[in-house]
Amino acid sequence: MAEEIAISLKNVSKCYKRYPHPVDRLKEILLPGKSRAEEFWALRGIDLEIPKGHTLGIIGQNGSGKSTLLQIIVGTLTPTTGAVTVNGRISALLELGSGFNPEFTGRQNVFFNGRLLGMTQEELENKFDEIAAFADIGEFIDQPVKTYSSGMFVRLAFAVATHVNPEILIIDEALSVGDILFQRKCFRKIEQFYQDGKTILFVSHDLTSILQLCDRAILLDKSLMISQGEPRQVALSYKSLIAQREADQNTDLASFQQKYEEKNDNQIGESRIGFGGAEVISVEVVNSQGTTTQTVEWADIITVRIAIYFYREVARPFVGFAIKDLKGIPIIGTNTFHSKKDLAPTLAKSMVVIEFSWQCYMSPGNYTVSAGVAELGDHSITQLDRRFDMLPLAVVGNPPSLGFFALPINIECNVLDNSQNIVSDCQINASSISSS
Repeated sequence: MAEEIAISLKNVSKCYKRYPHPVDRLKEILLPGKSRAEEFWALRGIDLEIPKGHTLGIIGQNGSGKSTLLQIIVGTLTPTTGAVTVNGRISALLELGSGFNPEFTGRQNVFFNGRLLGMTQEELENKFDEIAAFADIGEFIDQPVKTYSSGMFVRLAFAVATHVNPEILIIDEALSVGDILFQRKCFRKIEQFYQDGKTILFVSHDLTSILQLCDRAILLDKSLMISQGEPRQVALSYKSLIAQREADQNTDLASFQQKYEEKNDNQIGESRIGFGGAEVISVEVVNSQGTTTQTVEWADIITVRIAIYFYREVARPFVGFAIKDLKGIPIIGTNTFHSKKDLAPTLAKSMVVIEFSWQCYMSPGNYTVSAGVAELGDHSITQLDRRFDMLPLAVVGNPPSLGFFALPINIECNVLDNSQNIVSDCQINASSISSS
């Protein structure tokens, strides 16, 4: 059964006219037939379908066309070419300040925006206390919005956008101005929207947030959509693009990024990028018994062993690794440069083996191991070879705590008198502790 489409874009483009001089605009009106404007294409040929119930992450550098795309979907911009179809009520949190009247109070803006989004006065009155509680700006709810800080503004804007029962929620970088506790509350709300089968479009420069929240992603660059699909692969394309530009090389993305589908039993696909000069030959995980393995016990001492072959002399090489969960979120990693373990210059046609060892307190689960080698220049870093998701790694065991890292925790208990003085130690009987 085909998925129902929430948003469809077919060959959508947006072009702006830019006039070198103000008088050129007047000349074009008075002397028609000759265009005196330069064309700037903010978007070109976007074809995209977003099924209902999915969360789409939109990635790209500033000026790539992300905000233009969202404004066309919302309807505040008209595309120059193409067609846009939206099935469902949209609530959007775009530029800071959009949609609110700065002279109105927060309370007045709640009702004003709610009516614009199609809610009745009665519905808004029933929802107001919930909106005000989520925003948590206290007495400022009855002060003009122009007196708000950026953090207070985004609190109210997000509260309104998410409490008007939209079928499609659009968020454009707005959460970056909130404090960390409010951001976490927002992320929980977004996760609830996803579980309720709502459609979400989420723009962020924070790739970790994209990986955590989204099940699909697209990459925009210079008005074009150059990648779409699973968030990990799109994030890799973005990193490749950034690395290419930082390296200041005249190669295109296709020649820069080498992708291939080496599948192992765990169905983990490997990708790699790099400019050559050295190659990551192998990566192994070794347990405390000296055995090469892909399954390690929690709290065991493990070693990631990386073999590098250098095709040429490298004056300042450094080697690193990263372990990520199956969403691509980094869990642990380092390199010889950050660890202040400078490597000696390498000779051409030489092999180097680097070992990183630590006590594995990662929570039980499935991970992947990536490794890379780079060259440090005076003002830049050149990626020689980076191999992503080379090796699957499973951690097993029953740790006594929760989180990304299940660390040993010391517990003390003391009995206090009325003056808060310690009277005695209290005994902790592990067998008597039960969860309710």
